[in-house]
This record gives sequence, C-alpha cells and structure tokens, in this order.
Amino acid sequence: MAGILIVEDNTGMAASLDDALRHEGYRTWTAETGVEALELLAAHRDAIDVVLLDRDLPVMSGDTVMTTIRTLGLDVSVLMVTASASPEQRVEGLDLGADDYLPKPFVYRELSARIRALLRHDARRRAPAGSFNDSGAVAQPVVIDDDRRLAYWRNTPLDLTAREFAVLRRIVEADGGWVTLDELIAAAWPDGTTSTGAAKTLVYTLRRKLEAAGGKGAIVSARGKGYRLP
Repeated sequence: MAGILIVEDNTGMAASLDDALRHEGYRTWTAETGVEALELLAAHRDAIDVVLLDRDLPVMSGDTVMTTIRTLGLDVSVLMVTASASPEQRVEGLDLGADDYLPKPFVYRELSARIRALLRHDARRRAPAGSFNDSGAVAQPVVIDDDRRLAYWRNTPLDLTAREFAVLRRIVEADGGWVTLDELIAAAWPDGTTSTGAAKTLVYTLRRKLEAAGGKGAIVSARGKGYRLP
C-alpha cells in the first residue's frame, strides 16, 4: 500500500484530500507546516512514497521543505500542489527538485492520475524488469505490486482505478482459476453498493486497458463460471 504525505495548511482541503486518498486505498499522513512535514518524513521515511507539497506554508516554506528533502536524499516523489501557478513559478518548483507540479484549483481526478504516474515511475526506477519486492504477487505476464497498488502487463504499466486494480488483483490471486462476478464485486465494492451491470462494465474497461498494453485475450469469461486468466 503506497503512502502519501499531504502537506497543506488549509485544514479543510487537507481533510478532503486525506479522505479521498484513503478511500482509494492509500496510507496517508497530514502536516500543516513544513517543520511537521520533515518530522513525519523522518519518522516514516520507508512508508511514504509521495509528498503532496503546498509551496505557501507558514513557518517554513514549501520551497525550503523541497530543498531539504533533496539535500537529505530522501527517496520520495514530490508533487507540488499550489496556487503559485505562473510558468516561472512552475519552473522554479521543478528546478528545486519537484517531480511534478499541479496548480490550484485542480480536479481531483487529475491529482489522482498524477499520483499514479509518479508511483509507476518510482516502481520502474526501483525494481529490475520483471521482478518486484517480496510483498508483490507475480503471475506472469501480469505483475501486481501490492505496496504501490500498481499493475503491469509484461512490464508495461497499467493506468488502473482503485476498483480495476482490486478486480485484477482478485483474478490474479485465483492463479488461473475461475472467479465469479460476485467475488469480483466483493473485492472491488466491499460495501456491496453496485450492480452486476456496473461490475461487468468495469471488467470490460479493464480488458480494454490490458489489450491496449498488448494483452489481447488476457481475461477470458464463461457463462456460469466467471472470469480468469488464460
């Protein structure tokens, strides 16, 4: 499970981001000041993968936090999320060492997609092709990285939603066995708040993403049995 540190002095925005990211399955921490952010990074440096960093922080600016992170060599990706959005300010933030830059106001879907992109890049950088750490489950040609909630088809990263990842994860766990639609619903909608039609649509979308990565026929289905990897 990937970890995200939210560094934001607007408590309402921080709480909203915290709720949304936890709902997607991430572990989260929040900090209102730069000093608190660095303390959390020191205490949880092996658990935090991405930092959402506001530049306009009290006491210690986001720029100072950014330079400190790089000076200390902390192995995290940083996405600056800030109202300082002119082209010059974006260049400044990237030159300080940020991996990406998202101006406020923003759409949450874009923030979520940028986080997934940073995690995919981080996974490719840390792991040799075709191998992942012990917490990852491997069922070639599909590779699941549980720590960062990422999936690959023959080393091609898949841009999956949280529910698509949960469905693919459940199918991979079956190791070639059949998985019923009810089991997929339980995996992706643990509260049961969906319909069979919505679940089938999600599987269709997942298939299309696998096909786009080269996995034609990666998920097969049979009436009365469910879904499986061939």
